[in-house]
Amino acid sequence: MRNPSVAGQFYPSQEDGLREQIEGCFLHALGPVELPVRENRERDIVGAVVPHAGYMYSGPEAAHVYHALARQRKPAVVIALGPNHTGMGSAIAVSKETWKTPLGETKVDEKIADTLWKKCGIVDLDEDSHRYEHSIEVQLPLLQYIYGDFKFVPISLGIQDLKTSLELAECIAIKDSLILASSDFTHYEPKSEASRKDNEAIKHLLAMDEKKFIQTIYDLDISACGYGPIAACLAASKKLGATKGELLKYGSSGDITGDNSRVVAYAAIVFRR
Repeated sequence: MRNPSVAGQFYPSQEDGLREQIEGCFLHALGPVELPVRENRERDIVGAVVPHAGYMYSGPEAAHVYHALARQRKPAVVIALGPNHTGMGSAIAVSKETWKTPLGETKVDEKIADTLWKKCGIVDLDEDSHRYEHSIEVQLPLLQYIYGDFKFVPISLGIQDLKTSLELAECIAIKDSLILASSDFTHYEPKSEASRKDNEAIKHLLAMDEKKFIQTIYDLDISACGYGPIAACLAASKKLGATKGELLKYGSSGDITGDNSRVVAYAAIVFRR
């Protein structure tokens, strides 16, 4: 069992409080301003980029993605990619443990996890990479809220170069999957500078060009923590038929705190067929 590492920090540790805060993110003025409606429409979203700060900061931006996903048919599996902030464990690591949050337990699709670490040469089976990492954990209650029971495959990336991201994309472009990249954008810069730099990178995501996206990350020294997961998500989404990117919301911690001198920036992006 993979127990919560950041419950009580990034989100509430009790079920009632967690549900209340999640619903508050949807209803927030910076969010969709309405609760998600669970529908079964044909799914055209095959990939998404979602922030992973504490819900009080990035929850409203994240809610835009989950609001859109809730209206579409649930995928057979969610493949969740996140950066490894802790430095623990393997460079690219999949988990097979059942993951627990205050909203319940979610099982990993063991067949897909086994295939990845046995047949995809860059992926290891390593629980230490996930033990204290928050980037994927923060997405799980939101996924549980919109989907209820579902299967997922968490993959932590400790290396994020383009070559690795493209190799991983080849392995995770699985039929009827949703590829989710967990990442914040610029960290601790003035809001105006963060917006300028991030929008230069985001325009390449909307143009469906992961190579120019990563090159812009390097050229402008953008401190997006999960640029590798984002590139892998985009490349895999294209293999699953995605042809366009859509920015649902861009914001920053300054929108919440009022301090725009050193913000962390967030983007909610979907890739559609």
